[in-house]
Amino acid sequence: MAAGVPHTAAARSAEAFPGIPRRRTLLRRYLRNRAAVAGTILTAAVVLSALLAPTIAPTDPFSQSLSTTLRGPTPAHWFGTDSLGRDVFSRVVRGGRITLPVAFVGVLAAMITGVPLGLLAGYRGGVGASVIMRLTDVLLAFPSTLLAIAITSTLGVALTTVSVAIAIFSVPIYIRLVRAEILRLREREFVMAARCVGATDRLIIFRHLLPNALGPIIIQSSLNCALAILTVSALSFLGLGAQPPVPEWGAMLADGRGYMRVAPHVVVFPGLAIMITVLGFNLLGDGLRDAYDPRSTR
Repeated sequence: MAAGVPHTAAARSAEAFPGIPRRRTLLRRYLRNRAAVAGTILTAAVVLSALLAPTIAPTDPFSQSLSTTLRGPTPAHWFGTDSLGRDVFSRVVRGGRITLPVAFVGVLAAMITGVPLGLLAGYRGGVGASVIMRLTDVLLAFPSTLLAIAITSTLGVALTTVSVAIAIFSVPIYIRLVRAEILRLREREFVMAARCVGATDRLIIFRHLLPNALGPIIIQSSLNCALAILTVSALSFLGLGAQPPVPEWGAMLADGRGYMRVAPHVVVFPGLAIMITVLGFNLLGDGLRDAYDPRSTR
């Protein structure tokens, strides 16, 4: 009977703390979630269309034809033309090559900065952690869009500045998320066992804590991508991001808003591109959350 105690304790510990699910289990849970699969398809379609933009839409997005301005969708121009006779389909497809990288770079920079700070604040504690968390609270007190507008207005209007703004307002999200995960994990049995056998802090952090916190980090990154895309488009719409004639989705909405009544297609298709992309990343994030959640019943 005594020999069975460790096995039972280990089973209960595994049940209480599943860590990162095995790949097959994770994939099985994910594929059972229809919304998640739909989000994956939408996201993959948008990313692939951006990567293959020169092949999908070979028409020059900057080429003007004043004789064909504000034409509706036709076989020659699938999404119609804008006020300068430019092909809207080519501009929408090429817009993904601008909006997506700016958003991804901002989210990646936030993750690279916020995760180590969250690890430090959660594992070490002390004065350093207090300073980090108070600065985090200050940044979180500002609405993300308002903070992005302030940063771009201060640093100058440019797409690189938009990435910086996204990184700055996203860093606190990662810090709080990772700190909460580390505080939850550091008192678990497997961490205490690692300390008992003489494992160093570095080994505990990178071998035990960080891998088990990757799930929430990945989920948050997917959701942050949706917010970042909205931010890029919003700042470009306000004139603080991409500048004409750059074919960015938000800038296209700004250019076409004066023609909504006579040629609604000039704003409908860029707006749909933003909606589909944001929806895809949100569904992807929700699906990953459900897949990583061991209590999910899907």
